[in-house]
Amino acid sequence: MRIPQPKGIKGSLKWIQVLINDCSDLLNRKIHDRLTDDFSATEWLSPRKDDKYAEYRDDDFLKVLGIEKYQDQLAEFWPKSGPQWDALGKLENRYYFLIEAKANIPEIISSCQAKHSDSKAKIKTSIERTKQFLNSIKGNNWYNGFYQYANRLCHLYFLREICGLNAYLVFIYFCNDSTHIPTNEQHWTGAIKLQKQLMHLNRHKFQDYVLEVFIHTEEMATH
Repeated sequence: MRIPQPKGIKGSLKWIQVLINDCSDLLNRKIHDRLTDDFSATEWLSPRKDDKYAEYRDDDFLKVLGIEKYQDQLAEFWPKSGPQWDALGKLENRYYFLIEAKANIPEIISSCQAKHSDSKAKIKTSIERTKQFLNSIKGNNWYNGFYQYANRLCHLYFLREICGLNAYLVFIYFCNDSTHIPTNEQHWTGAIKLQKQLMHLNRHKFQDYVLEVFIHTEEMATH
């Protein structure tokens, strides 16, 4: 599904659009700092101004990344109306990036809204499968509290373990957002630490593939 977005005027919607369309070199440098390889040529595929800032989910996020051959596997793994990605990017069909952006701590809270019994069963199976793989069976709040974080992790599991792709999940935390609820890096760090403790994710197999990127909105103002 392709979901056009309005031009953002505040919060994470505004800043992810600015980052991808006007400051992508800043994001590339932040990723380089974590992974060391040269990511200067990363192709950021959404949300693009010339595509009405569209965001993508389900089969269409695979198509955008050029990996639509895995559509059948995705249908088996997760029901329709899956994660709507804030941004998507790739580098030379070797690296694939799934982006989730936040501008304030309340944005990290979410719960599963699935209604259909088949959808709930499929979600439960894939979440428990991911928790087992990550040795996080004791973790709480995967369905209620931090569901969005959980389902993003599940899709990283899908791409890496089922599809065999070199995929990365990047959580972008915007700091000092003057347009809505300013949140500094120290506050972000504390909230993320608590989230991981509750989800039993202090240490897990995907540590090297889940990146936390802090971007101060002032950094984008200099571009």
